[in-house]
Amino acid sequence: MQRALSVTREAFPDWYQAVVREADLAEASPVRGCMVIKPWGYGVWERIQQVLDRRIKETGHENAYFPLFIPLSFFAKEAEHVAGFAKEMAVVTHHRLKMIDGKLQPDPEAKLEEPLIVRPTSETIIGDAFSRWVKSHRDLPVLINQWANIVRWEMRTRLFLRTAEFLWQEGHTAHATGEEAREETMKMLQVYREFSEGTLAMPVIAGEKSANERFPGAVATYSIEAMMQDGKALQAGTSHYLGQHFAEAQNIRFQNDAGELQFCHTTSWGVSTRLIGGVIMTHGDDDGLRLPPACAPQQIVIVPMLRDKPEDAALLEYCDVLAKALREKIAFGEPLRVLLDKKAQKSAEKRWNWVRRGAPLIVEVGGRDMAGGTVTYMRRDVLRDGDKVKSHNAPREQFAAEAAGLLVEIQNALFAEAKARLASNIRTDITSFDGLVEYFKGDEDGFKGWVKASWARPEGAELETIDEKLKGLKLTLRNAPLDQPAAHGPCIFTGRPGVEEILIARAY
Repeated sequence: MQRALSVTREAFPDWYQAVVREADLAEASPVRGCMVIKPWGYGVWERIQQVLDRRIKETGHENAYFPLFIPLSFFAKEAEHVAGFAKEMAVVTHHRLKMIDGKLQPDPEAKLEEPLIVRPTSETIIGDAFSRWVKSHRDLPVLINQWANIVRWEMRTRLFLRTAEFLWQEGHTAHATGEEAREETMKMLQVYREFSEGTLAMPVIAGEKSANERFPGAVATYSIEAMMQDGKALQAGTSHYLGQHFAEAQNIRFQNDAGELQFCHTTSWGVSTRLIGGVIMTHGDDDGLRLPPACAPQQIVIVPMLRDKPEDAALLEYCDVLAKALREKIAFGEPLRVLLDKKAQKSAEKRWNWVRRGAPLIVEVGGRDMAGGTVTYMRRDVLRDGDKVKSHNAPREQFAAEAAGLLVEIQNALFAEAKARLASNIRTDITSFDGLVEYFKGDEDGFKGWVKASWARPEGAELETIDEKLKGLKLTLRNAPLDQPAAHGPCIFTGRPGVEEILIARAY
């Protein structure tokens, strides 16, 4: 049986790397741990940007941009924050190079008075700006977002999932009260959940992180967690209530109605290019990537079966009429994105190329189709009927009229498939730590779902001990879902009465 990939999901890590490579999404760069995002991969990121940016602005936020370099002293003001990122920080110490003994080296005379940190996150530099912008309660709330690159010196990297440099958006807001800031935190968590499920067709569970998994310096951290096809969890987005910690460190104060100075309550929240890794591992199959139409750079790809003969001109014209008709149709609130692939390449090669890339609808048109006024197309979500590639034939005008509906069907089908996987692979019957060990023991690359269990929400040394035990099993606490039952059983770790349920899983 012909497959578009040479490796299957049975070897999931190898399969993932093959999809990234063969779908032409990205490649490793000469800089260790960094990546080159290729046009098709960046096209997915552009779709994420366009849809999410619109939603962010609809919730009242404005885009801005802040420096890539942050003075070391800014981090020193917030001890817990700097401790959380210290091992990942890239540091700039010189501003000039010089030939010394025949080698290009940092010029000793160009040493910076204060080292600069290459942005690992922007709370401190944005907080400094907020301290100048906010003087009165009339200046609040401040609702800012930026699209930027981030550098965290990761030692073990994987394209899209964990790289030394990655792209993201980070929102930062300042409020007069904790209630307003908490409301903002939850609002953006819901925006992320709706975006992940509505645009990426990636079902998630939203909830609060444990104390040890909080963003450094935060009062509370919330996440959306997605289940990949190997059963592992992917943290797909986070939203943090920062309390007044950063406001106190950065002196973000306002004068209230009574003329008193008070510190602001702040939030931060973000998603990154790791969402592309999530889309790959949620929807991909043994033939490569399957893109949900709402986030596909091209939703329909038309492949004319060119033969380097005079009749090719008529065939291209036939396909061009189809492309123009399709671009007049609307799906997901936008005109359809349609590509007519005119490359001088065998049609079969082009077809498999677009199969690997995950184009939602692949349309092949040959001389026989043109003569009959039809088109032949494949749905990427259901490419095969058993081992056989499944194709459909329809009159050209009928296909153009029905294409938008087909794309919506594909989007819904991918979400339903992933939702069923998530729902059927969360264990709720494991009530003891020994049972947890028994479930997860053995081959760590074998499929294991998640466990949802009651716990007493321990903190401090007790939580540290629990985390160490979980680490030995390569497990982590993911989040305590927002949707909680009315009653709880004993804590899976301590045996004390539980106060909430928490998700436990292996994770990326």
